[in-house]
Amino acid sequence: MPFRYRLQKVLDFRVRKKEEQLREVQKAKNEVDRIQGLIDENNNEIKSVIKIMHSTPDYRLIDSYDKYLKHLYVKGDELEKQKLEAERILQDEKNKLIEKEKEVKVLEKHKEKARETYIEEEKQAENKQLSEVAIQKYFERTKMKKEEEPEDT
Repeated sequence: MPFRYRLQKVLDFRVRKKEEQLREVQKAKNEVDRIQGLIDENNNEIKSVIKIMHSTPDYRLIDSYDKYLKHLYVKGDELEKQKLEAERILQDEKNKLIEKEKEVKVLEKHKEKARETYIEEEKQAENKQLSEVAIQKYFERTKMKKEEEPEDT
């Protein structure tokens, strides 16, 4: 009879939950990366505006550039806050993933121990069966020897 783990459905369920959590972690990481990309774009925009501002001899546009730079700095601060929140969410999702992995590992270890116990029990049953066969053969031989002895005398 092959080994059948009695908690296999629970193990499969936990593996599926772990995989779902892994997808959630990936989504959270993608969100952090997306926000970081927006921050980088905003920083590049600030650099280009400053470069244009310094290279433009028309001082009438300085006020417009200042307003636009202030807007970009405010936008940058908001993006940094969003990034911090996204990183916090990512860390929470990673912690959940670690818990799910622990749950799976516990059941996998239990399954392995159950398999080892099953194998040991199978070996013991086989040894018992072999022992019984050996005992029967021994008794048959001794019976045959006893039957043969009276004929020799």
